[in-house]
Amino acid sequence: MKLMYYVSKIRQDNGDHEVHHETCRVVPKPENRRALGEFSDCKDAVSAAKEIYPTADGCKICSPSCNTR
Repeated sequence: MKLMYYVSKIRQDNGDHEVHHETCRVVPKPENRRALGEFSDCKDAVSAAKEIYPTADGCKICSPSCNTR
């Protein structure tokens, strides 16, 4: 099943821009996120986000397997 993924426009204290899927309980408000598209897993979504923000990382809540920090 594919989910819509978003990357936060707001950088975290550690410099990362977190990647969230559409049902994440901490997905940023629409004005603070950028749509990445639909993906089957967070790995492909984070790869797409890294093209925009090289420090992109998966959300520890909704994409823990892609969270590296």
